[in-house]
Amino acid sequence: MTMARFIKKKKQEIGLSPDDLLFRGKQKINEVVLRIIDFDENTLEEDALNIVRDVLKYKEKDTVTWLNVDGLHNAAIMKEIAETFDLDTLVLAEVMHTQARPRVLEYDNCILVTIKMMQQNEETGQITVENLSLILTESVLISFQEKRGDVFEPVRERIRKQKKRIRHGGTDYLVFALLDIVIDNYLYVLSVLGEKIETLEDNLLINPNEVVINEINNYKRELNFLRKSIKPAKEMIFVLAKLDSDYINESTYVHFKELEDNISQANEVSDSYREILSDQLNIYHTTISSKLNDVMKFLTVFSVIFIPLTFIAGIYGTNFDFLPELHYKYSYFIMLGVMIIVALGMLYYFKRNKWL
Repeated sequence: MTMARFIKKKKQEIGLSPDDLLFRGKQKINEVVLRIIDFDENTLEEDALNIVRDVLKYKEKDTVTWLNVDGLHNAAIMKEIAETFDLDTLVLAEVMHTQARPRVLEYDNCILVTIKMMQQNEETGQITVENLSLILTESVLISFQEKRGDVFEPVRERIRKQKKRIRHGGTDYLVFALLDIVIDNYLYVLSVLGEKIETLEDNLLINPNEVVINEINNYKRELNFLRKSIKPAKEMIFVLAKLDSDYINESTYVHFKELEDNISQANEVSDSYREILSDQLNIYHTTISSKLNDVMKFLTVFSVIFIPLTFIAGIYGTNFDFLPELHYKYSYFIMLGVMIIVALGMLYYFKRNKWL
């Protein structure tokens, strides 16, 4: 029996308190990795932390601090993060619940944003989905990933190269930059899948076989899996763009509107490809039915033509002694001629009535 791909709920999770620091998901790395980037307009500092409390020296500075946590399974580290940043354990419990829907939750001293992050392996083409959580405070942004990856390396490079907008922005702009990467990956993954879907149509018309129908069904499953992440993400982005919070500067809402446009495009593209796959499925069944009709038409015409010929042959194949034409010298050739004339006459009649 295979596990459900869309809903995974363990029996031992039933009845737990919402603020229990219990990891709910599949552990993807062994050790938790803590990375820090601290910057302002003129300075930049990057470091790997051994313990969470090492971040305190950055917390007191008048800079933007980005703490990235790779690995969500260590409850002790999560508890230490809660204590260091004075966060409710309910916030970290939400972070450790990797199966939850993307959403925005506002607390007294922070905003929690969760979204599903997609990546595609360039070599295998396999699509992986992991949960991304962002805790936004006034001067510190904490990002949580299930495993270490380089998906946010473009954002780090922009910080290192002193790009004006991101170095002058706050933690709210950094949230936008990270979410923009996530949604761009949605569009990229959909575009790669879309190319495969569009090439199916040519194969479908040329050679509609069982391999093609299996590919259509596989792509439908993949697309449904992606849509499960994209549609809730759209709801989350629209809520975030309308959120009235002291942690979000007025100027940043313009960028959140960009996210709305991008996630709407991703949602529309996924809907379009879903319709294309449904149309291709209909084309497959129509093509197969048409080929079957052609075969049946040929067999029907073949049978109808041979019915009178069989009738004629049946009469002259009887065993009666006295048949008027039986002993005539050219009877056999006359019978063949009549049969040919009947066959050609029926073909002409079918053609004239456009049955062929």
